[in-house]
Amino acid sequence: MTGSGSTSGATAPEPSPSGPRLGKANFALRGLIGGTITIAMLALVGQGIQQTLLIAPFGASCVLLFAAPESPFAQPRNLVGGHLLTASVGMAMLWIAGNGILSTGLAVGLVIALMEQTGTVHPPAGANPIVIMLAGKTSLAFLLAPILLGVAILLLLALAINNVGPRRWPLRWR
Repeated sequence: MTGSGSTSGATAPEPSPSGPRLGKANFALRGLIGGTITIAMLALVGQGIQQTLLIAPFGASCVLLFAAPESPFAQPRNLVGGHLLTASVGMAMLWIAGNGILSTGLAVGLVIALMEQTGTVHPPAGANPIVIMLAGKTSLAFLLAPILLGVAILLLLALAINNVGPRRWPLRWR
């Protein structure tokens, strides 16, 4: 018995040659299902309320939530806090300074620093200021849809999908 760290005297069974591949296939399938259902749900709810809920950062959030749910960046605090913070900063910067090159760069730099300081780093959310600058969205309604409603859908579906089978998500709420 080598490398197991156990002193019980029992030997571990030999791993199946297909074991690691099957595990990867299961996680890949979860990513396929999670990403498909989540993006489809965002599109369907958006159609139902006649609001666009599909923004590029949500696609990247799906990658973290379903392919790397153990990442600190994929935890609920980071998902929710990161998107709300970055959208707010993007809208404020657009309102204060317009959508120029410098203001867009400054908005992204600010959200990186603020997410770091608040413990809400969620890399996909770093794109929100760019989306907001390009779309010219300064309305607080933009925080409700797509940001808040979209993040709620992401969170609920990640909770449902990531807790099927042995994997558990989130690792932490705070």
